[in-house]
Amino acid sequence: MFWLDEAAPEAAEHAQEAEHHTPIIVELVNHWFGESAHAFQLKHTKPKWDWLLGKFGSSAESAFGPYTAENAIPWYTVMFFIACVLSVVIIWIFKGKLSESEPGGAQQTLEVSVLAVRNMIQDIIGPHGLQYFPVVMTFAVLILVSNLMGLFPLFMSPTAATSVTFALGLSSFLYYNYIGIKENGIGGHLKHLMGPVWWIAPLIFPIEVISNLIRPFSLGIRLFGNLFADEKVMLTVSSLAPPYTWFAPIALMPLSVFVALIQTFVFILLSQLYISEVSHPPHEHHAADGEEHYEGDEMIAPVLT
Repeated sequence: MFWLDEAAPEAAEHAQEAEHHTPIIVELVNHWFGESAHAFQLKHTKPKWDWLLGKFGSSAESAFGPYTAENAIPWYTVMFFIACVLSVVIIWIFKGKLSESEPGGAQQTLEVSVLAVRNMIQDIIGPHGLQYFPVVMTFAVLILVSNLMGLFPLFMSPTAATSVTFALGLSSFLYYNYIGIKENGIGGHLKHLMGPVWWIAPLIFPIEVISNLIRPFSLGIRLFGNLFADEKVMLTVSSLAPPYTWFAPIALMPLSVFVALIQTFVFILLSQLYISEVSHPPHEHHAADGEEHYEGDEMIAPVLT
């Protein structure tokens, strides 16, 4: 890991540059809680990283920059926490304003969005996939809020940091593998990775394992790359000479909103595709009334029409 030591001065330079753009709320959080977090890092996390990276001739500070109380709680941690709180608040506000008799424009837009996600789940996974709607919709709301935060003063998009996007990708990875193990057992889930033809299973299995292990990184890099590029474009445009610096960022905001929506859609679409690979409909049986019913303990959410 000699490259970590070579990249350390450049990383420190970028860290100092980014410090000037740190939102005031992040500075306040580190002012209040930075000392405690810094003491925890020096006692628990830094020694472990030093031990691990020391085996490659590097250290924690070479890889992550200097440990100080001012940066003990990273900006993306603060912003992602705010995104989680905002997501809960937004859902609570919308829930309180729902009306069956006189739906407003905002409610109709919300209903169309919810129905679009539900229909997408039903088309990709199947009717039984509606049981996964709460998790998929939670991903959608949280990622969309995180993507849009950078458009507002005093905020930054936490999805413009790899630590957040990789965590989201890893969450999706763990969730669909949990579904696969829950429905098929560990043996059945591993058998799924071997493919349908037994005599090429030794070739297919390692390819499928590598493909699955790459997925959280693919989800994280895709989301990070687009949001980071969008923020860089906005930052570059904002540094133009007047009068362009006044109007250009406003003109580009619709494009930023579009990128936020598209990246949210891509993330939940891929997550649904991964779930569809490991989730199968319960066994069907025909009742005396001629209607189809599904065996299983889990209740399937009804489809809105």
